[in-house]
Amino acid sequence: MASPLADKLRPKTLEQVVGQEHILGETGMLRRIVASGQVPNMIFYGPPGTGKTTVAEIIARQAGKKLYRLNGTTASTADIKDIIASLNTFDGLAGVVLYLDEIQYLNKKQQQTLLEFLENGQITLIASTTENPYFYIYNAILSRSTVFEFRAVAPQAIEKAVLRAVAALEEEYQTAVALEDGVLEAIAHSCGGDVRKSLNMVEVAFLAAKTTPQGRCITLEDAGAVAEKGSMRYDREDDVHYDVLSALQKSVRGSDENAALHYLARALEAGDLLSPCRRLLVMASEDVGLAYPQCICIVKACIDSAMQLGLPEARIPLAQAVIVMCTAPKSNSAEAAIDAALADIRQGNYSDIPAYLKDGSYSGAQKLGRAQGYQYPHNYPNHYYPQQYLPDAIKERVYYQFGDNKTEQAAKQYREKILAEASKTPRF
Repeated sequence: MASPLADKLRPKTLEQVVGQEHILGETGMLRRIVASGQVPNMIFYGPPGTGKTTVAEIIARQAGKKLYRLNGTTASTADIKDIIASLNTFDGLAGVVLYLDEIQYLNKKQQQTLLEFLENGQITLIASTTENPYFYIYNAILSRSTVFEFRAVAPQAIEKAVLRAVAALEEEYQTAVALEDGVLEAIAHSCGGDVRKSLNMVEVAFLAAKTTPQGRCITLEDAGAVAEKGSMRYDREDDVHYDVLSALQKSVRGSDENAALHYLARALEAGDLLSPCRRLLVMASEDVGLAYPQCICIVKACIDSAMQLGLPEARIPLAQAVIVMCTAPKSNSAEAAIDAALADIRQGNYSDIPAYLKDGSYSGAQKLGRAQGYQYPHNYPNHYYPQQYLPDAIKERVYYQFGDNKTEQAAKQYREKILAEASKTPRF
């Protein structure tokens, strides 16, 4: 059975790896570590097709160590023990490198089985994961490893891999391969930063291309046919899902409607309607808040419309909600106020509720002194009467600070006005 093109073109040296300049460039930390000849335990974190397995194989080969490969989705404790048993054989004399793909799927006991041999250096662990290792890998492994993040490969770097693939196909099939204008860019931009996927796309498009006396030509139509919507990495359970939502909120908070629309589009294109709706709701209070109190009503109406419409029409009211919030004044005073109040509660900074604020509607409340002396604010000018509402222990506490926006400053001026007038009102 013929190997896929991506396997045939797997780089043999670090120089052949495309992308990852931040760790594999001339001054990159990982390159310098490999050059030192000492290979520490490492965790490679990043999306598929970014070179994690390839780099692990190169490192093992350059270190002169036996390489074992396991996948966390299928590996058992017995598999790990078999590798440990090989340490006393000829293969294990120079030490071994264990490449453990998808390490997040190993349970705690399986990971603990490795610890003793990681500490004495008999096994060098290079683990890879597409999930954030700080969430999914046990601390005992993390504390003994260095984490390197592999990033989605830029289109410009993927173009180099695509051209290399075309040259390999020409050599293998002894035929000329032409790329129609725009094909190179189309493949490089539609693979989601996944080099392996880009090579698979080239191979499929090549096999589907018509043969002519001049060779084969991959057309823009061919490239479009093999470019899947799924190339955009987005899973409702993975880091990218949360990264997109985080970027959406931070873009709204930063009043950049273009960026916010971009991240909204990424979520919607992946078919995720509920998550951005929920996030937009909280933004209306957390980031716009009291600077534009009516914003939450607008956003809620847009979300209700979106949920009733469904995709693709839902994109329109959601875009309206995003633009309204991006262009609105911002205030996080409500969030800051409730967080300050919660901090007091959690630290035990409170005391009994003043007796005159307690419920006095039941029989016997008067005998207990409940609701005695309470002044009904609506009976006074401006519907305000100065009386203590906080418990005695924190009666001077101030949680809410008026924001510097027009709406909250107007509220502040009104508050100062009624306080000044109340100071002239006789108190009982």
